[in-house]
Parts: sequence; structure tokens; C-alpha cells
Amino acid sequence: MSIKITGIKSICAAPEGIPLVVVKVDTNQPGLYGVGCATYTQRFLSVAHAVDTYFAPLLTGRDPARIEDIWQTAMVSAYWRNGPVLNNALSGVDMALWDIKGKLANMPLYDLFGGKSREAARVYRHADGRTLEEVGDRVQAFIEQGVQVIRLQFGGYGGRSSINSMKPDGACEGAYYDTLGYQLSVVKLFEAMRKRFGFEIDFCHDVHERLEPIEAVRLAKELEPYRLYFLEDALAPEQVDWFKIMRSQTHTPLAMGELFNNPMEWTGLISERLIDFIRVHISQIGGITPARKLAILCESFGVRTAWHGPGDVSPVGHAANIHLDLNSWNFGIQEWSGWTEKSIEVFPGCPELRGGYVYLNGKPGLGIDIDENAAAKYPCGEELPKWTNARRPDGTLARP
Repeated sequence: MSIKITGIKSICAAPEGIPLVVVKVDTNQPGLYGVGCATYTQRFLSVAHAVDTYFAPLLTGRDPARIEDIWQTAMVSAYWRNGPVLNNALSGVDMALWDIKGKLANMPLYDLFGGKSREAARVYRHADGRTLEEVGDRVQAFIEQGVQVIRLQFGGYGGRSSINSMKPDGACEGAYYDTLGYQLSVVKLFEAMRKRFGFEIDFCHDVHERLEPIEAVRLAKELEPYRLYFLEDALAPEQVDWFKIMRSQTHTPLAMGELFNNPMEWTGLISERLIDFIRVHISQIGGITPARKLAILCESFGVRTAWHGPGDVSPVGHAANIHLDLNSWNFGIQEWSGWTEKSIEVFPGCPELRGGYVYLNGKPGLGIDIDENAAAKYPCGEELPKWTNARRPDGTLARP
């Protein structure tokens, strides 16, 4: 009997308080199914609706082995393509199909891709704080755990503005930040952390697109003495042409891509060697199928992978990241946010962090599952995010 897809559905859960979307693809072979990550936290209901209403009827009855054909079919089915809702919905299906293929082959995905290039994926962790001492103490704790790369943030993205009370009368609510104060504080932060910890540990930083392009160039130059592992998302996607100027002005390594959806956003940056790390959110670009192609493109131009890995990637998505990390020769680093026992309950088979590395369990496919009964214990809230409404001191809305 040939294997066919018999059903596709979305499963929403928030074991850590962050809405996650997982897709389950069932087949007509008893016990054979796959799971994939479709998490777009800020619009999770739209993604779930796209999966259940459009992709389920489109793909039910098809051969799950034809991953490439299914991916291309689903991408163009809506005519307009490469939007975040569609890409995330398709990612959940795509990862689930790869999970099924690995189970049929009785191989973990990294073996199906060609085998390991390394035993585990090196990770970086986030050290944030309200004071330099607080950040430093968190760095120290990570070092003691064996973490070798740490992202430094001081007061969150853009800093916590001390000028909130100076905004104009009647200004809109939002996450206000002080652009100048932020830039000055970042330089002081790195100066203090290098003085305390020396250069035997790698540090990186996330600008989160909150500067004007010329300000970002200046900050990258000012941070040169502190030898960053990388400076992340220094520019908004709308301003990527500025990377040519930035590359000519600074030797600080550059990472970019968290907000990318469309291949046209990254192809030029990679082929012109304007960035050092690609930082895409794998479910945002459509799943494992395009991510493998992207990793291979990057290898040709000396760009390393550093897939997005915050709390709004499900453990299923993290597992997909790590399968790619273990296989890709040009892997650089993996962002790691970690999780509690709640996520481990909902997602049996979670990757395991030991020291500064994350390990997979070696089971076929993605090696991870979802317990639907446990997931039902952690429903998603529907409150809209507030941090995405960042504002400058005069109340102007800024890109997060």
C-alpha cells in the first residue's frame, strides 16, 4: 500500500507562556506521522487557520515522500508568496514531512542529509541586566556552566529609556527607548565586560534594527576594540543596501536575517559577502527545505549559519535547527533560550543542553514529538505583543 497523507492539523500551546504552533501530518500507515514547527508568535492564530483551512485540503491524499514538489505546490497555491503567515504554515508541513521521511528511513535527519560534521552544536546564551554588575554576574554564571559565547544586552533592546517622562504630551503608548543613550551604553557595556572577563570568552550583541543606518555604522566601528563574535541585525531589512557601506567601514563581524522572509532579501548579502552569519528564523522562510538550500548557498560564499533560536521557536523548531547545525559544514553558532519542565512534558525528546553545547537524541526523523494532552494544559493567550511597538523619545514609531 502506498503511503498517503490522511490529515494535517495545527496544535497551539504555550508551555512557557509564549504561543507556539506545531503542525502534525498523519498518514495511512499506522503510527506513522510527522511534526513540524510553524510558530509565528505574533500572529499564531492566522498561521493555524492557514494550516487547517488551506493546506490540509490542498495536501491530503498526496505522497508525503514528495517533499520538494509539495513545498513548491504549497508555496504558489496562494499565488502571492513569501509572506510570514504562509511561510510559517508551510514550514510546519515541511518539517513534518522531513520527520516522516527520517522515520521511514530509520535515520535521524542529519544522517539523511549526509551525516554529522560535528557531535553537538555550540550555543550562545543571553545575558541581560539593569546594571553592569547584573550583566556581569549572569555572564559569570554562563561561563561556569561551560558556555563559550554570550550575547550581551543592557536594559533590553535599545535600552530602557530614562527619558520616558520627556515624551510629548499626548504621545502614544509604546516601548520607548533612547537612541543616543543606547549607543553609549553598549560601548560602556563591552568595555566593562572585557575589563572583567578579558578576551577568552566570545561576546555578541543584538541591535534589533533600532538605529538609523549611519548610527549603526558608527556603533560597529566603536565596538571594534572589543572583538565581537558578531553584531546582529544592525540594520532593518529595508536598509540592507547600507551593508556595503558598513562592510567598507568596519571589521566587526555582521549577522543578519531574523526578519527575512524572501530569498531576495538574503541572496545579495551572501553573494557579495556583506555579512558573516545568516540569522534567519527557519519557520519564517518555509522550513527545512529552503534552509538546507540557504546553508549550501552560504557555504559557497564563506557565510556561516546562526539560525534564530529564541523562546518563540518551539522545541520542534529547535530540533530542526540542530539537525541542520550538525550536518552543515559552515555552521557557526546556535542561539539557545532553553526551557523548563513544562516544555519537556509537552515535547518528549527535547534536545539537551550540556555545557556550551546542545545534543540530539539520535532517534529517527526529528527525534521529537508532541503530547497533545499535555499541550492542552497550556492554552495560548491572545494578547497582542507590546514590545514590537517601539518608539523613539519624541513618540515616533520605530522598527523593532
